Amino acid sequence: MIFVVDAPSGIDYSKDMVIGLLTLHLRMPGCHSLKEKRSQLQPILARLHRDFNISAAETDLQDRWQESVIACAIISNDSSHNQRVLQQVRDSVEQTWLNVEVIDHCIEMV
Repeated sequence: MIFVVDAPSGIDYSKDMVIGLLTLHLRMPGCHSLKEKRSQLQPILARLHRDFNISAAETDLQDRWQESVIACAIISNDSSHNQRVLQQVRDSVEQTWLNVEVIDHCIEMV
């Protein structure tokens, strides 16, 4: 659902907007506490934001020491661009953080 506040009449801001969403289910076998897990996730989320200009956050399994679900979002007017960027994000996580295993991933366009 899209809400537009104070939009000039006759302009549809949503027609050229494509939202890409990447969900990553991660395993971090070296974590032995929630604090340690957060300390490993924080640099990952910050670097993804910096390198790919996306929004990224932990969205599920916050109470498990060795697993996490993170979501990454990008908005543009080109779904193929979003697809490429999100695939690069997934590849980057797998190649850069060797102590993190990608169990599953899902890329969606909204």
